Amino acid sequence: MIIVTGAAGFIGSCLVSKLNQEGFKDIILVDDFSNPEKMKNLEGKIYSQKIHRDVFIQWLRDNQRLVQFIFHLGARTDTTEFDKEIFDRFNLNYSKDVWKICVEFGLPLVYASSAATYGMGELGYEDNNEVIDKLKPLNPYGDSKNDFDKWAIKQDKKPYLWVGLKFFNVYGPNEFHKGRMASVIMHAYNQIQEKGEVKLFRSHNSNYKDGEQLRDFVYVKDVVEVCYFFLHHRKNSGIYNLGSGKARTFADLVKNTFTALNKEPNIAFIDTPIDIRDKYQYFTEANMKKLKSIGYSKPFNTLEEGVKDYVQNYLEEKKYY
Repeated sequence: MIIVTGAAGFIGSCLVSKLNQEGFKDIILVDDFSNPEKMKNLEGKIYSQKIHRDVFIQWLRDNQRLVQFIFHLGARTDTTEFDKEIFDRFNLNYSKDVWKICVEFGLPLVYASSAATYGMGELGYEDNNEVIDKLKPLNPYGDSKNDFDKWAIKQDKKPYLWVGLKFFNVYGPNEFHKGRMASVIMHAYNQIQEKGEVKLFRSHNSNYKDGEQLRDFVYVKDVVEVCYFFLHHRKNSGIYNLGSGKARTFADLVKNTFTALNKEPNIAFIDTPIDIRDKYQYFTEANMKKLKSIGYSKPFNTLEEGVKDYVQNYLEEKKYY
């Protein structure tokens, strides 16, 4: 039995699909299941049971002997939310409860961290434990993820396998429900369909031209491949970056979206809102050496490959993965 928390969400539902493809059907889905839009992510998936997140901790304690592996991907992920208590509840304390049960009963755990922990990137984007205590995230979401990372590495008692994955800018199918928190590609696609042009934030940094702000965009299919790798690897515990390892510009991202639709690029620029301008990241890029050093060798999709697959096979077809 494999558990996936956040199973109705973007990455969680894609992981369930990957597990199904690999022949795993005895899967326990954990989420709140109240959003009908998110529930579309689970249509056609094979699983054993759905457990509400509010009763999951007790359910796990009662059923731990049946569990083989836990993917803890459930979290509050809204970077514009500033209620620290919400993040403490769902991202920090809830994760601590899952961790403690994994320690008590010898269960392997993979959990979702985030590149939001790196803040402005003053200390680089290297996934070594020495810098985690010094990182300065830009919002309560990033703080909550970093707080759990810091707590995890300081524990004397750890699960026999524990892996924290720092997701960078993930894009791909099954994010229809995310609204404003969806990837730039999905917003670009919608703008192209509605108005034939895409608006990007203008650069307010003299080192970067408009549209040449850089991010590490990683396709969700690559993310779930790495998760699946640890299901079988079961060693080399620690915190790992999970990006493509290659920063690309927002202009590249949008041009590839136009190309996937066989349209000429039409990009306009608008000012970055004042309230986020001083916290705007102009560059992120995952250092992927650590993951590769433990034997992960599967190539990641290029931005061109990922955008084409996402746009043509999912957005255009209105399909789910």
